[in-house]
Amino acid sequence: MNLVELAQRIRTLRLDQRLTLEEVAARTGQTRSWLSKVENFRVTPSLPALAEIAGALGISTSKLLEGLDEKPVLVLVKHNERKIVDRNQSPQNTSVYESLAYKRASRSMDPFLITIPPGVAREEALPHPGEEFLFVQSGTVDLEYDNVVHKLATGDSLYFNATVPHRLMNPYKKPAVVLCVFQSPLE
Repeated sequence: MNLVELAQRIRTLRLDQRLTLEEVAARTGQTRSWLSKVENFRVTPSLPALAEIAGALGISTSKLLEGLDEKPVLVLVKHNERKIVDRNQSPQNTSVYESLAYKRASRSMDPFLITIPPGVAREEALPHPGEEFLFVQSGTVDLEYDNVVHKLATGDSLYFNATVPHRLMNPYKKPAVVLCVFQSPLE
């Protein structure tokens, strides 16, 4: 199952119903912070928690999960069709994530193009399930991985275990563009 698509689906359903994080969290018995982490693919909810979220959104669990395992043979996303994805944005982290394969509901990889403005960094290094690949298309960034900082310039790439806390940072004077591919763990 594509966990990134599930997280995006939960957020979209909530926003379509004009519900706040607080309202849905209260209906599930969870905290606003927890639900935000679910929607931003920082926490994977258990099946009982998914059932609570589905109920809070007024749908069945099966409807929430419907189609997440479908795999079309070919998915084309044109440049102007890229989808901006909210990934825990804050006043300090204004990076823009563009989903490059969102049209395929069930995928084992999730490619993003990340534009990181100068002076921007995620507040803390965080882990997530699976593996990750980074390729710096332009600019220079730092990757903090397990408390060690690695400087990456245009053309550099990294492949790593994403269960180790990590974060991208751009302490430099120019924006950077990074191709990032998340690989979901095999089930």
